[in-house]
Amino acid sequence: MSFDKNIWKWADQISPVDVQSQISLGEGDTPLVKSRRIGPEAGIENLYFKLETSNPSGSYKDRFAAVAVSDLLARGQQRCLATSSGNTGAALATYCAAAGIECTIAILETTPKGKLMQMLAHGARLIRVRGFGVDPNITKATFEKLLSIGKANRNLPQISAFHYSPTGMSGVQTISYELAEQFATCGSKPDYVFVPAGGGGLALAVALGFEQLAKSSQAMPRIEVVQPEGNDTIASPLRNGSVDAREVDCTTSISGLQVSSVIDGDAVIAHCRATGGTGHLVTDENIWLTQQRLAQEEGVFCEPAGAVALTGVLKAIAVGEINPRANVVCLVTGSGFKDPLSIEQMNKSVHVPTVDIDQIATLLQ
Repeated sequence: MSFDKNIWKWADQISPVDVQSQISLGEGDTPLVKSRRIGPEAGIENLYFKLETSNPSGSYKDRFAAVAVSDLLARGQQRCLATSSGNTGAALATYCAAAGIECTIAILETTPKGKLMQMLAHGARLIRVRGFGVDPNITKATFEKLLSIGKANRNLPQISAFHYSPTGMSGVQTISYELAEQFATCGSKPDYVFVPAGGGGLALAVALGFEQLAKSSQAMPRIEVVQPEGNDTIASPLRNGSVDAREVDCTTSISGLQVSSVIDGDAVIAHCRATGGTGHLVTDENIWLTQQRLAQEEGVFCEPAGAVALTGVLKAIAVGEINPRANVVCLVTGSGFKDPLSIEQMNKSVHVPTVDIDQIATLLQ
């Protein structure tokens, strides 16, 4: 079987997993699409979208799940214990179904219905935890409780952060390898990579991936971290020169980025600052507006979290913080099908008439 079109193409660059245990559903090898309208309108000559929406379960978390579940299989485990705000759970449920492994997930109360239904469809057992993801103390206690349960069963929980699950997170580094390869085909390189952040694992993975490439003389882009104002654990400390991320009482409504604890935050600050990158804060309202613009001006259908990186780019270019002639990449992290309520909100003022056949011509004139 060929693994050329998935993350196992990079098997020698990520945590080792026995070949016989490697599971793939075609994750990775996602498109890099140049902006046709939003970039030129904002004055950015070369704005690109890395469409992680095309992964099997609809988000970049499939890169994590493919490696994490393959590792469980290699170690003879029959159960996956995990936490999730939505996309991690959907990805793990998907790959556990493929591997024949039981999947139990502690989820946020606010997990969107689209993600919850996806997990259930793949047979996952779900448990909602009050305050998880919003209250930093409850979030920390939830992680500690699951770690304790996992240790007792010699099966540590799968949490999409390097602090907890470095093996699975190594799969996310393949985003960087793909970006370098995609730009190299036209003799170029990315100058900025804008990344949304909740706990920070994605930003750290992208930075570590490019650090690995830099060892072979690959150019290092600036890794720019974008967060909603209501979950400012990393962005302001990164911008203001602090070496430490901070806990917050999360107030953002952007699903997937409601992570009030530090988790990978300190490492994100260190590694992203080393690239020359900084932090950016954006409002929930501007994120929703950007989500709508991506759908209507670029044909990119994403959930609100998937629009966060571009929202940061538009703010940065407006205040002159990025070179308008540079190659700027936005990670579009998850599909619009993940969060149907946000799509309903986007379309709330749209009226779809029901007509008789003889009225069609009049309405279409």
